[in-house]
Amino acid sequence: MTNSIDNQDILPNTVANIIPDSLAGMRLDQVLVALFPDFSRSRLQKWIKNGQVVVDNQQRVRPKHCVMGGERVELAIMDDEESPWLAENIPLEIVFEDEQILVVNKPAGMVVHPAAGNRSGTLCNALLHYAPEIAVVPRVGVVHRLDKDTSGLLVIAKTVVAHKKLVEQLQQRTVKREYQALCYGVMTAGGTVDASIGRHASSRLRMAVVPNGKMAITHYRVQRRFTAHTLVRVQLETGRTHQIRVHMAYVRYPLVGDYSYGGRARVHSGCTEAFASALRNFKRQALHATQLGFTHPMENQWMQWQVAMPEDMQGLVALAQQDNDHTSAQT
Repeated sequence: MTNSIDNQDILPNTVANIIPDSLAGMRLDQVLVALFPDFSRSRLQKWIKNGQVVVDNQQRVRPKHCVMGGERVELAIMDDEESPWLAENIPLEIVFEDEQILVVNKPAGMVVHPAAGNRSGTLCNALLHYAPEIAVVPRVGVVHRLDKDTSGLLVIAKTVVAHKKLVEQLQQRTVKREYQALCYGVMTAGGTVDASIGRHASSRLRMAVVPNGKMAITHYRVQRRFTAHTLVRVQLETGRTHQIRVHMAYVRYPLVGDYSYGGRARVHSGCTEAFASALRNFKRQALHATQLGFTHPMENQWMQWQVAMPEDMQGLVALAQQDNDHTSAQT
């Protein structure tokens, strides 16, 4: 457990911490790995040698410097190595921006972080082109993620201090993240799923509700009911990989278009031809991050944004309503 301190009075790309007594006697480079896990040990050692690490106002310290515990350590982040990710001129839908943060509306189909098979065309590639200064921020400023095929709101930190404070808010569960999802099945009421999530036993690409997984809590409420589907609003208390998709499938209301957790498209008896075709051809999970709220990392002021569902989900919901009206007219 680290004793974080207020970073209001230090430079935007400098972070500071108090070395806890539990780390007394350790080498400085080992301590920095524990306090600032977003950076590699080799990079931290380089910054120590370059004089970018200050311990109790003493700038010329060595990686093997033995700490006593209780010292104030400051780390000046500098872009001293080429980013492994390329900047690409990819359009971004920016909802809000100031000197500290950037809120974007991510389209479905865009990967957040480059990885094997997705080295380009990602949100991070776009961010590095739009705001090159975020190359020095951990994870290129990304504070939380959305799946490739989930659309909606994401916050990006433009400075190291903003990133640290937003991550702390996520850990404290004070960030509001609300989603809209179209699910199979007609719900009688909303509810809460409190079920731990971990890696699927037989598929490393999937997650599952497992006894020894990480705690995961999802709240959902009914927004609109249709003949065989329900539009819900979902609020996350925790943020596990695929959490909404796994939890809604677990309570037997899988998301439309989620072939990993809900199987192939289901067409109910009497379904209109247009809606049946839309269900079969909707190739992503019908999930949209519609609302995002948090305390501004520097202004200490609550801020909140909301964006409408994209056209593909709006169209699907409209067809669900038409199908519902058709069924009602037949009875």
